[in-house]
Amino acid sequence: MLESQVPLLIVLLCMGTVAKVITVRSGGEPGALARLGPAVLVPGRMQVPALLVCAGGEVVLAAGLLLTTHPFFRWGTVAFFALSTYVLLELRRRRPDAGCGCFGEVSSAPVGLRSIGRTVTLTGMAGVSVWAPVAGWQAFTQPSWLTAAGVAVLAALSPEIEELIDRVRYRAPCEQRRGPAESVTLSRLRSSGTWRAHQGELTSAEPYDSWRELCWRFFAFRNRDQDDVVFAVYLSGRRPAVRMAVVSGEDSGSLPEYTPVSA
Repeated sequence: MLESQVPLLIVLLCMGTVAKVITVRSGGEPGALARLGPAVLVPGRMQVPALLVCAGGEVVLAAGLLLTTHPFFRWGTVAFFALSTYVLLELRRRRPDAGCGCFGEVSSAPVGLRSIGRTVTLTGMAGVSVWAPVAGWQAFTQPSWLTAAGVAVLAALSPEIEELIDRVRYRAPCEQRRGPAESVTLSRLRSSGTWRAHQGELTSAEPYDSWRELCWRFFAFRNRDQDDVVFAVYLSGRRPAVRMAVVSGEDSGSLPEYTPVSA
């Protein structure tokens, strides 16, 4: 039973490797790498090397899990997913508009609790697998109901599935697709915890301005101190990310570039 999750770890590590390499080779949209995972936290010239180093580490760990039972690869996988959890928490705190980049460009949605929950789950799976008595290739020949349960849990924690479905339907990345109507996006904002946390500070429930940038729609309000309160709603997913920033009234002659400060 200890080896039941090893095949999932190997498959996900390989998928992460392939997706990152494809993202780097394709180049994507201008500035796309600056919004993905580890590339967000490094200078521009280091973004491609950062993604490739991450991909290289994943393929080494996957090969080790597949072919051996050596503790280096088992504990290395635990460390990799634990570090991934830390990186996602940092991204959510420092760059809440950035995607995790876990599976390349398809992981461009802002880091949410599902993505963090997935890496926590994978860390736990890797920890249990440390004491598995067989190599990964043998575990592939002995699937169990626990393997199927792991697939179901990871699928539920993977927002990339929704993005892939959208891309199949619309055949374009989020920033190039026609977004939902402004009234629909505003309704999603008003149903969010971020809105409920700050609604009492606003002078009006209706925004005085609204605009779209890439995959985000922004709504501007004013609070009792006459500061601008800007909410940003991600335009993809059933439960879109919502971010908020406050711009001091002294500096709000024209709204500056959006810098999120609260989730």
